[in-house]
Amino acid sequence: MSASLKSALMKMAGPVVALLVLLAACSKSVTNMTNNSSPGNTNINCSGTAESFSKDVSQIIQTTCATGSNCHGSGSINGPGELITYTEIQAASSQIRAAVVSGQMPKTGSLSTAQKTAIVCWIDNGSSNN
Repeated sequence: MSASLKSALMKMAGPVVALLVLLAACSKSVTNMTNNSSPGNTNINCSGTAESFSKDVSQIIQTTCATGSNCHGSGSINGPGELITYTEIQAASSQIRAAVVSGQMPKTGSLSTAQKTAIVCWIDNGSSNN
């Protein structure tokens, strides 16, 4: 093998290895996003029945999040602001998900595992107005 060919192959090896590492990382990320457990919280399993906004999520948000202007009730400017209507809740769904999974919210009290599951699974399944 000539020296110039060896040099060219060595120059290509770095980017090829980097690309393979990137592809491996992406495939792992896609796997985590499509399986039944939610990224960031292995305790949440969305393989059961689909959660309903009107029967499950709305009630949780109204009783634990939209509880006054100091939280996310009427007139709130905290975080995503008011979380009273479906439109407000759906628009803030990624922020809500992150806060629920991390345990940052609600500031007063805590959510049960069933409540966390309902919120996260509703969001992960498209946050439908159902």
